[in-house]
Amino acid sequence: MKKLDKYILKNFLTTFVFCLLLFTVIVVVIDTSEKTDDFHKSGLSLWTIIKEYHFGFIPRIDAMLFPLFVFIAVIFFTAKMADRSEVIAILSSGVSFRRFLLPYWIGSFLLAIILWLGYQFVLPKANTVWGVFQAKYVDVNFGGNENKSFMQNFYFRMDSNTYAGLRSYDTASKTGSNFFIQEFKKNEMVYNLRCENISWDTAARKWKLTNVLQRTFNGDKEKIRHNDALLVGYNFKPVDLRRDEYLKDRLPTPELDHMIRMEKIRGSEDINSLLVERYNRDAIPVSVIILTVIGVSLSSRKVRGGSGFHLAVGVILSVLYILFGRFSLVFATKGNFTPFLAAWVPNIIFGFIALYLYRRAAR
Repeated sequence: MKKLDKYILKNFLTTFVFCLLLFTVIVVVIDTSEKTDDFHKSGLSLWTIIKEYHFGFIPRIDAMLFPLFVFIAVIFFTAKMADRSEVIAILSSGVSFRRFLLPYWIGSFLLAIILWLGYQFVLPKANTVWGVFQAKYVDVNFGGNENKSFMQNFYFRMDSNTYAGLRSYDTASKTGSNFFIQEFKKNEMVYNLRCENISWDTAARKWKLTNVLQRTFNGDKEKIRHNDALLVGYNFKPVDLRRDEYLKDRLPTPELDHMIRMEKIRGSEDINSLLVERYNRDAIPVSVIILTVIGVSLSSRKVRGGSGFHLAVGVILSVLYILFGRFSLVFATKGNFTPFLAAWVPNIIFGFIALYLYRRAAR
């Protein structure tokens, strides 16, 4: 890298860090002002609130707005360079626009990798911290005092031929009642199990069944077995029986992949939301690169309106990008839109915009 590349890269990264810190402070102040009553009702100390809420909230909001911070940072400092005629001087010296983009490519790839690693491993831990506090101290103020860990009449598929269900299940104690399994072959039941209680044995990492009745069917013949207690290793664990809106955000990517495989086997209705979350973890980091190219292409030309014009266009494009992402998410989870396309459509659309603006700026 030449001295000019280091100059642009340094400005790119320092402006991004400044935008990140500035907007993080603004968002934290606004969010804290909205949740002042919840924090007061919790009775927790200031340090406990910071540790159990903000340590989870800040990475979550930063990851959500990370591509937009990059976009604004690129437009801001590149427009300043254009206003000072630095871009004109660089391109007039014989440097092509493609070569001019090199430090931007390096910076955007570096930031995209950081964001990708954050989505795979760091953000799930932060979401766990944030989600626990949100469910315990914030959501309870709007949803009453009912026991949110208790579920009734819960049914799911264990594989393509086997179905299971519980009359009731408590996610906190990991115990349930009236558990059953039904296995079918060629539309005929070949196995049926019913037990009075089921609980998770932490030491054995298996399910403990009490007062178990098993029936095996072979044509007209039936075999019945009764056991006071059984220790069985099924293909579902307590985490698979939890149904809360924050679960998919809390799982590291390897665990999320495992959950998706199991939910596909069980024919879960929530599979689309899980797939969108999984594909987003790869798609959102790529948007950093796309938005960087758009930002440079927009702001590298000196215009009469100055950097304010570039920032205005950048804000409009940012809003459009967020709207595309929200619409895709709704169509995937509530409609028949493919989850893969839901995650990647904003990148595809803005990728074409980036290509058009790049060719226009390179002329």
